Amino acid sequence: MLTKKQLSEIRAHLEKAQNPIFLFDNDVDGLCSYVLLRRFIGRGKGVAVKSHPEIDARYAKKVQELGGDYVFVLDRHSLGKEFIQEIASLQLPIVWIDHHDVDIENYEYDSLYHFNPSKGKKKSTEPTTYLCYRSAGRVEDLWIALAGCISDHYLPDFTDEFSKRFPELWGKQIEKPFQALYTTGIGRLARALSFGMKDSITHVVQLQNFLVSCAGPSDLEKEIESNNAFALKYREILSKYNSLLDAARLSVSDKYLIFNYAGTLSISSDLSNELSYVFPGKYICVSYSSGPITNISLRGEDVRGILDGILSAFPGATGGGHLNAVGARIPTSDIDRFVEMLKEKINERD
Repeated sequence: MLTKKQLSEIRAHLEKAQNPIFLFDNDVDGLCSYVLLRRFIGRGKGVAVKSHPEIDARYAKKVQELGGDYVFVLDRHSLGKEFIQEIASLQLPIVWIDHHDVDIENYEYDSLYHFNPSKGKKKSTEPTTYLCYRSAGRVEDLWIALAGCISDHYLPDFTDEFSKRFPELWGKQIEKPFQALYTTGIGRLARALSFGMKDSITHVVQLQNFLVSCAGPSDLEKEIESNNAFALKYREILSKYNSLLDAARLSVSDKYLIFNYAGTLSISSDLSNELSYVFPGKYICVSYSSGPITNISLRGEDVRGILDGILSAFPGATGGGHLNAVGARIPTSDIDRFVEMLKEKINERD
């Protein structure tokens, strides 16, 4: 957890910024982190970052186009050197709030302020949403904070308070984050946000603005049931998602579930999360092949160690993440070899 001093420093940066640009990871943790800080400060613009594995120089140009005087990077595990150089040329400070285990010494910029609980004396990995909620301290945004946390497989210490305020969105004996994500009302809202992030840039910006103005979760519930762009996209993706989920279930074996698909819908992370909930104790590998690149989502005990042990065998591949949940990008031509190496590593763990 960040210290009180660090949380206070984040608030000081926010209050100093007149037109902050929030660059956030393109998932629910990143989205909710941005919305929490934007609702707290009442100004600034948000930009979902889709470049991998680093934030590239295009986003520095976006900061310049939007007239930003401060840059807040949320839930991104790597900053590109060209991005930092461009921001440095603009003489803008960067406030980097994240929870991935990164080597900050690789970044040389005097106006880079890094806030990460994995680097403290008491190391921890609370999602960026949690850190932003504790920084902002707005209890009325409790529901946004919880949606972001459970989406990132974390059950925060304010679930009791949430269950008292919104009992209709919670459940009984919720003990694990994915139990909350897949069995409760707030979980349904969180998953709807995840699907909404897969829409066009225009509609994602509309979703961001809608969340910034939301009075409460009932507004989001009504939006899901409407015929607006977000609701239509949610129902469209949900139908395709359920079909893919049913197909993936058929691929389960004693130790692992390995499922590859193609098409127009990149949703491997969402699928792997739910499959890890449905099949606890098994290693999950969901890969999405699109042209020359395949995106891979892996879940399982110390799966990061497994990935680290095989990724170097694939030139041009990238990957990383948390201990039990990682992602990778490899050439599509290597997917069969990757799967075979993955199976070997898993079998070695007997």
